[in-house]
Amino acid sequence: MAFAAFSTNTKQVDQGPGKRSWIALALLAPGIAYMLLFFVTPFVQLIMTSLQTPAGGIGQYQAGLEFANYAAAMGEYWPQILRSFAYAITATVIGLVISYPLAYLIGVRVRSRPLLQGVLLILVIAPFFISFLLRTLAWKSILPGELIGTHFSVIFGLVYNFIPFMVLPMFASLQSLDLRLLEAASDLYANPVTTFRKVTLPLSIPGVVSGTLLSFIPMSGDYVNASREFLGSTSTTMIGNVIESNFLNTQNYPMAASLSILLMIIILVLVATYVRKSGAEDLL
Repeated sequence: MAFAAFSTNTKQVDQGPGKRSWIALALLAPGIAYMLLFFVTPFVQLIMTSLQTPAGGIGQYQAGLEFANYAAAMGEYWPQILRSFAYAITATVIGLVISYPLAYLIGVRVRSRPLLQGVLLILVIAPFFISFLLRTLAWKSILPGELIGTHFSVIFGLVYNFIPFMVLPMFASLQSLDLRLLEAASDLYANPVTTFRKVTLPLSIPGVVSGTLLSFIPMSGDYVNASREFLGSTSTTMIGNVIESNFLNTQNYPMAASLSILLMIIILVLVATYVRKSGAEDLL
C-alpha cells in the first residue's frame, strides 16, 4: 500500500512539470504565431526576393539563387551606404551631446519638483503628437534656403526627429539613480566632475546605450529627411532613398531587397560591436 501510494505521488510529481510546460507553451503560442507571421515570413520573403533573377520585362523576376545581386548592390551603391552611416553616427553623437544634459536635468536635478519634471517631459514627448512628415516639412520652411539640400540640413533633421528616442531611455536610467550615492561621493570629498565621472555616468550607461541604439538604427535607414521633397537633395541621398527608388520607381526588387539585407547585416554588426565595447551585453 505504501509503495503504491509512493508510486502514485511520483507519477503526479513527474507529470507536473510537463503540464506546466504545455501551459507555458500555450501562453506563448499567440506571440510565437505573431512573430512567425509578421517577422519571420516577411524576412524569408525578403531573402528570396534578393536572390531572384530577371524574367523578361521591367518588374518581372523569377525565383533563383543570384547571390551576385549582393555584390552588385554593394558595388553600385557603396557611396550611399557610407553616407547613411556617416549621417547616422554624426547625428547620434550630436543627439547624445544634447540629450544627456537634458535627461540629467529632468531625471536628477528637478526630481524633487514633480510639476516641473512633468512639464519638461511633456515638452520632450510633444513632437510625437505631430506627424513625422509634417515636422520635417515644417523645417524645410523654417531653415534658410541655402541650407536646404545640404549635409547640415539632413543631419539637423535626423537629430531633431530622433532626439526624443534618445532622451527618454536616458531619463528612465537617471530617474532610477539613487541620489544617496551622489551624496556619499560628496561626503568622500569627490568634486562634482569626479562624482559624475565615477558614479552618475557609469550607472546611466544602460540608458545611454539604449538611447543611442534607438536613435542610430532608424537613422541609418531613414529616407524622409534626405529626400529631395524634404531636407535633402541628390547629393545627400541615403540608402533608404535608394531602396525606396528601386522598389517603387525602377521596380528592381532584387536590388532593393539585397540592399535591405545588407543594411540589416551592417547594422547588426555595428550594434553588436558597440554593445560589447560599452559593456552592456545584457541588452543583446
